[in-house]
Amino acid sequence: MSGLMHVLPNGLTVAVDPIAGAESVAIGLYASVGSRSEPDRVSGLAHLVEHMVFKGAGGRDTRALAEVIEDVGGNLNAWTARDQTVFHGRALGRDFALVTELIADLVRAPHFEEEHFPREKQVILSELGEVTDAPDDLVHDHLFEAAFEGQAIGRSILGREETVEAITRQYCMDWIAEQFVPSRLVLAASGKVDADDFLKLAERRFGDMEARPAPAVEPAQFTGGARDDPRRFEQAHWCLAFPGAPAGDARAPALTLFVQALGGGTSSRLFQELREERGLAYSIYAWTQPFTEVGLVGIGCAAERARAAESVQLARQLLAETAEGLTQQELDRARAQVEANLLMGLETAQGRADHMARSIEVFGRILGTDELVAQIRGVSLDQAREAGRAVLDGPTAVASVGASLALAA
Repeated sequence: MSGLMHVLPNGLTVAVDPIAGAESVAIGLYASVGSRSEPDRVSGLAHLVEHMVFKGAGGRDTRALAEVIEDVGGNLNAWTARDQTVFHGRALGRDFALVTELIADLVRAPHFEEEHFPREKQVILSELGEVTDAPDDLVHDHLFEAAFEGQAIGRSILGREETVEAITRQYCMDWIAEQFVPSRLVLAASGKVDADDFLKLAERRFGDMEARPAPAVEPAQFTGGARDDPRRFEQAHWCLAFPGAPAGDARAPALTLFVQALGGGTSSRLFQELREERGLAYSIYAWTQPFTEVGLVGIGCAAERARAAESVQLARQLLAETAEGLTQQELDRARAQVEANLLMGLETAQGRADHMARSIEVFGRILGTDELVAQIRGVSLDQAREAGRAVLDGPTAVASVGASLALAA
């Protein structure tokens, strides 16, 4: 793929990638700000703002927003992460201007009417309750609390009941005004879209935003630690975490391949040993999660309570063994999986828009397909092993729901 990138005078970046033969267009506004920028007393603010903008924006109330996009067969949605908030829409190419208008209204002209706050807070509190009752979700929140002790990045994106209740309309208005500055925004489109037309539309909808400095973000540090939730479920859910590579780090491709070989698929060492050979777990997996200045390598598992400690110890053993004994065949298989996943993801308009935005956020430019593939193909066996050994050199975080595993880890 290849995309075009243009920076407006106020600092907002526009990226567009037309796809020949496409009938639809995917458009997103990607803000490099999320829950890690919130004060603790109003934890969950970014997520509530994401919900509240759909209660009314521009000249439309919540019903009108839903109807106007579905009248043309499209959809409009959003999501919040620790370091990113995204508003995105999909429609046929002829409706690209409508999707862009709606996204602009969500961020630039939300109503934030007082009457909607109690209802939407209740929705989020229900979501919090759902996570609390879902150990496979809850264990990941506990893991971040343990990995980033006492830091904003370690808090749940959803917040806590008392902090959600404390959020006011003014907090939401200030959040949008102070955090969504043009230099933090990428407006990306891919699919059936003309580059010149989209750039003109971007200038019309966003060009008059005031250029202001982005607020500083508190740097994160992987501390390690333990969180054990003793509540009883049918299975014990646990996660281990280790320091990883930051986004854009030169070691990231090697670490990605190492983690893929360790626990990224059904042929991985973790899956074959814990599930297929020993029957210790139904679900076992590994992943990487990079942020601007820090990264995380995680291993997650759901196992019988009686054998949870055994599964943790075996996973740690396999991590160490893979760091020393990863084979060329395993590396080549991991490389094929990562490369295929990358290329298949870039076959969709949404995947291309997401890639352009993330690439700009991390590297300040759009990385082409050839460059991405070259990074993956350039990783040697020694580099992959070294990436694994580096993971073991730092502190460890462990979280469990349904079993006390701090000592086992």
